[in-house]
Amino acid sequence: MKATVSFPSVILALIFCTVANSSIWGQDRYRIAVIGFYNLENLFDTVNDTTINDEDFLPTGANLWTPDKYREKQGNMARVISEIGTEKSPDGVAILGVSEIENRKVLEDLVKEPAIAARNYQIVHHESPDERGIDVAMLYNPKYFKVTSSKTLPVIIYLDEQGDRQFTRDVLLVSGVFDGEPIYVFVNHWPSRRGGEKASEPWRVKAASVCKKACDSLLAQDPKAKFIIMGDLNDDPVNNSVREVLRAKKEKEEVRKGDMFNPFYNLYKKGLGTLAYRDAWSLFDQIILSPAWVQPEVGGYQYFQANVHGPNYLRQQSGQFKGYPLRTFVGTEYQGGFSDHFPTYFYLVKKI
Repeated sequence: MKATVSFPSVILALIFCTVANSSIWGQDRYRIAVIGFYNLENLFDTVNDTTINDEDFLPTGANLWTPDKYREKQGNMARVISEIGTEKSPDGVAILGVSEIENRKVLEDLVKEPAIAARNYQIVHHESPDERGIDVAMLYNPKYFKVTSSKTLPVIIYLDEQGDRQFTRDVLLVSGVFDGEPIYVFVNHWPSRRGGEKASEPWRVKAASVCKKACDSLLAQDPKAKFIIMGDLNDDPVNNSVREVLRAKKEKEEVRKGDMFNPFYNLYKKGLGTLAYRDAWSLFDQIILSPAWVQPEVGGYQYFQANVHGPNYLRQQSGQFKGYPLRTFVGTEYQGGFSDHFPTYFYLVKKI
């Protein structure tokens, strides 16, 4: 859908819209697109899968995970997804990376939810060897994105010299064409901080290294390659895995050869977060961009603005955790909430 609008009256309306602004944009016209990420927090179905540990999420399990609760969770997730980025683009997010999903079936149910069904989201999913049985995946609107290929990049972590492994999520790499431009999307869910931040740091460094190696390969073939690294990184923008391994810079002007741009660095420094723990906010859910997204001379879509989607209804309204993300469960106590993470997203604009 396209429309011609005045910037002051309707800010960059519609996902692929025509906009004009005499004071900021001059008389140029632009298209805008929304790309995001959301940790769906334990989106399990109610069917026992004997190949993974899903016993807590069964009708007879610790969480008493019934079909009614499953349907409510799906409706909640769809409501949030339907709103991401709509303050500037009412047509919604064109590409959405997701994590903590049990299988493809839960996404097939999700995209049929009334709040988002009209967008006809398609799914890219590969099973991961994660010990909890949770995977990453990508949803995309086929009006705007066409998949050319997808594959997984294993994150192989050895816990000791005997070769014992920690099985974690693979990195999902999706290649495709976005409104005429070739792009690459890396969807991540890096190893958690279980056992302590410092003790587990090498695992996230390993995951970051897997991404960096693949990105460097893309840039060696094409220095103008446009790729996106998104996900629940279980680290903040200031941590070594992001700042040192990915070389993700906080300012566009700082980006040099081999670097990346992290638009969520400054949001983190301003106190924004996507999850809270012991009264401290973290911004684990990041979207990091290759240099071409912030180099106007490259042409095509360019980075415009990033944000955390955390409206009031996604927050706990009272009690010890007031202001925290409103979760589906606290322990085994059902809250009927959404996720322990807020989604993140950013806008791209292209001069036309």
